[in-house]
Amino acid sequence: MIVTRFAPSPTGLLHLGHAYAAITACESGDDFLLRIEDIDKGRSRDNFIQAIFYDLKWLGLSWDEPALRQSSRMAAYAEALAHLKAHGLVYPCFCTRAEIAAEIARASLAQHGPAKDDLATLSLGPCYPGTCRQLCPTQSQQRIAEGESYALRLDVAKAAALTGPLTFRERGQRYAVDPFFFGDIVIARKDMPTSYHLAVVVDDAFQHVSLVTRGEDLFSATHIQRLLQALLKLPEPSYAHHLLVLDDNGRKFSKRDGAVSLQSLREAGKTPADIRGWVGL
Repeated sequence: MIVTRFAPSPTGLLHLGHAYAAITACESGDDFLLRIEDIDKGRSRDNFIQAIFYDLKWLGLSWDEPALRQSSRMAAYAEALAHLKAHGLVYPCFCTRAEIAAEIARASLAQHGPAKDDLATLSLGPCYPGTCRQLCPTQSQQRIAEGESYALRLDVAKAAALTGPLTFRERGQRYAVDPFFFGDIVIARKDMPTSYHLAVVVDDAFQHVSLVTRGEDLFSATHIQRLLQALLKLPEPSYAHHLLVLDDNGRKFSKRDGAVSLQSLREAGKTPADIRGWVGL
């Protein structure tokens, strides 16, 4: 039996991109699950959760009740984090985003020299330069005891040495995992025992998800998630990353950019059939 899931964050109303992802997941398997990824306490809202339920039912979708809420799973994430700590794979990082950006800029200039638009287009990027990896454990614990903010990062070099080479299945083909794709990622914070990547792999295993369908913008995330699955001895699902639904400007729909919501389309008289037609289903 193929088990799929749709896992939105309740930080805004669903849009056309969500509709495509949800319908694709529902129609790709035998058992369809809904997971509410509400670990972002600052932005998650209960009214958006209710709106998610309403929109999906309006689209004609049904799922195994009740929907799983990640906010109820903190103990499971803490247990997974403890497992990684016990194997010496986690270290505290005290760097701010500004400090990381500055370090990346210095490294770029040292390697390539000043180039047109290098600094103008600099972003934080996926790779952390490893500034805190070699900190003395005693010094780190003292800074934590003093109340300094920190994140917990995965030592990817150690992790990769422990697991050896890995692959993942994408639409029946095998792809080699590049564990260094994101560098030493954040997997937890001072006040939160998990991150997106850690919570996703723990919950996919808990819910027996066997096929992960999601947008192609998350294809690269599979590298680090497959590594975490191997470290935590979790089953490996198959993956199917689909094309994104783009707006008239060729950009993917985003809640942050105020994408037109399914709610507003419904209130304007549009039907589920209209939605399916617009997203190419």
